Amino acid sequence: MPEDAGELIVLTLACTVPVVVIGALVLRATSNRSLTTSMAVLVLIPTLSALAGIVGVSGLMSNGLRRTAIVLAVVAAVTVPAAILLGREQARKTVWEKQIREQERSAERSRRELVAWVSHDLRTPLAGIRAMAEALSDGVVSSQTDVARYADQIGCETHRLAAMVDDLFEMSKINAGALRLELEPVDLRELIDEVLAANRPSADRARVALDAEQPESRIEVTASDRALTRVLTNLVSNAIAHTPPGGQVSISAGSCDGHAWARVDDTGPGIAEADLPRIFEVAYRGTSARSPVAAAGTPTGSGMGLAIAAGLMAAHRGEITVENRDPGCRFEVRLPLVAN
Repeated sequence: MPEDAGELIVLTLACTVPVVVIGALVLRATSNRSLTTSMAVLVLIPTLSALAGIVGVSGLMSNGLRRTAIVLAVVAAVTVPAAILLGREQARKTVWEKQIREQERSAERSRRELVAWVSHDLRTPLAGIRAMAEALSDGVVSSQTDVARYADQIGCETHRLAAMVDDLFEMSKINAGALRLELEPVDLRELIDEVLAANRPSADRARVALDAEQPESRIEVTASDRALTRVLTNLVSNAIAHTPPGGQVSISAGSCDGHAWARVDDTGPGIAEADLPRIFEVAYRGTSARSPVAAAGTPTGSGMGLAIAAGLMAAHRGEITVENRDPGCRFEVRLPLVAN
């Protein structure tokens, strides 16, 4: 056994450095595996390095080697399982943090898109209102017919702006978690009848057939009458806006497995596969394949209709899904039935 401190240091390094290098290579080779494997390797590296250093300095015949080896083995037996458990916990935390960051980035992207879309959509009607108001104020338009037409147009644009502001307010409440719904037992069929009657005029203007298919028995769910009506209205008006003239929009309802469902089917161009994962994001309007094709003069929405529908369904502890069909696409909402 060397007595000089310098020789002792050199011999210890000569024995431990190869172990550390091998451990680093093993760690690099397992970098694509689970975090628990990496944690176990990290714990074993200093333990095996210490054993190698002791063996190299003391020699295999040292009286204390057996005792030291037992101590290191016990240390490894305790620390490796602990490292595996901690590694799993850290892996779960890392995955959770990654998901949170992705959700935050997605929310930030949606907010930027919302600001861009709303700024554009607000600018257009405001510019029209200002131009028509200036024309009326300056006397450029003087005939009674033109004045009435300008007044009607200003009224339409004002209603459009008011609807956009209402959507913004609703979306802000959903995002802030401040939405409070008054839930009560309602018959889903009655809500569908109301939505059908309210959207019939816009369907007729777009030359789109609108019908409903419902069972004779009640479909009772616990919901907010106003909120659920808005969900169905958003889906139906969206389907009408994206269905070409001569097409059809169908509403159907039913129940199965303790849940009520309502479906809105259209015969439009469908939704691009790349757009399906983001179709319920705020202000996401997708590609031109899903651009509105309804009658000219029908105002486009704020881009928040589907996002609001998804938020309202989440507040009901329900779900909303979408899938392409041949032709068109289908939106479906599901809610728990009222327990008898």
